[in-house]
Amino acid sequence: MRRLELILSRLAWFIPTLVGLTVIIFTVSHIIPTDPVRILAGENATAEQIEALRVELGYDKPLPVQLLSYFRDVATGNLGVSIYTKRSIAETMWHRLPATLELTFAAIFLSVVFGIPLGVLSALRRNSLFDHCLRVVTVSGLAVASFWLAMELQFLFSMKLAIAPLNGRIAGFGPDEVTGFMIVDSLIAGDLPMLGLVLSHLALPAVTLALPAAATIVRFTRAGVLDVINSSFVLYARAMGIPWSLIVWKYVLRNALISTVTQIGLIFGVLLSGAVVIETVFDWPGLGAYAVNSILQSDYKSIMGFTLWTGAMFVIVNLLVDILHTLIDPRSNR
Repeated sequence: MRRLELILSRLAWFIPTLVGLTVIIFTVSHIIPTDPVRILAGENATAEQIEALRVELGYDKPLPVQLLSYFRDVATGNLGVSIYTKRSIAETMWHRLPATLELTFAAIFLSVVFGIPLGVLSALRRNSLFDHCLRVVTVSGLAVASFWLAMELQFLFSMKLAIAPLNGRIAGFGPDEVTGFMIVDSLIAGDLPMLGLVLSHLALPAVTLALPAAATIVRFTRAGVLDVINSSFVLYARAMGIPWSLIVWKYVLRNALISTVTQIGLIFGVLLSGAVVIETVFDWPGLGAYAVNSILQSDYKSIMGFTLWTGAMFVIVNLLVDILHTLIDPRSNR
């Protein structure tokens, strides 16, 4: 019963959080020194033309009125039209979203698959040579700049060894689009050569994005295991003669992963922000590259749309992580 109450309390904060995020984005967009109407009108526009455009777009109205209008547009899925491309921002980002999610999910998958086992082994071999070396690697993974690592991987594996593509999401035509996720679409089409080509393009950006996330997971998993391993129920299980490997992977790990699972929600936000740099370096056609182009062009509407979209995804993922946290935490049902 308590678990259900915790889940409902998380859900209750979902809408207020999105509303607060929308207000913050709207406020920030209106306190920046750049005049969006002047940008939209062009350098050669007269004062009369700028003022007429301001009235047409509704920027002459009081801020509360503009905020209500923005809420109405966002609620209907209308994020406006790009100043430069003249295309719907929502449609453009919806088209680019699968590329970013595919890269982000691949990075999370790699970081979890390698981070959790390494964190457990590091805790079980505390203060050993393996533990010391792994801590050096994790600290380095958190300290290394992602754009530098991306360029180094490109130089080594693409330019020197020629075993991975330099950039892009696919060379030539991709699989027939069904979901927008090329891995899934390749599997649906049953095209294994295409799947191999997609994975080869995904490898370097995913590894670059996964390294700091894996380093964080290793550190949190190690700390969690060390905290649980000396608890009374573990000592009791060992006294009962239960195999040590079963104790670690079935009992210790479930309790130790509570903080790690919570951290994965934060990691998702870090990966989304890191994808902006990685997508630019690898010429990956996702939301990150779209955001960079929008910033360089001072396309403030696209920047607002990107910020709201990614913020909403971050809130949704953290909501799911909170719910998962209540499901795996044995104390949440007491």
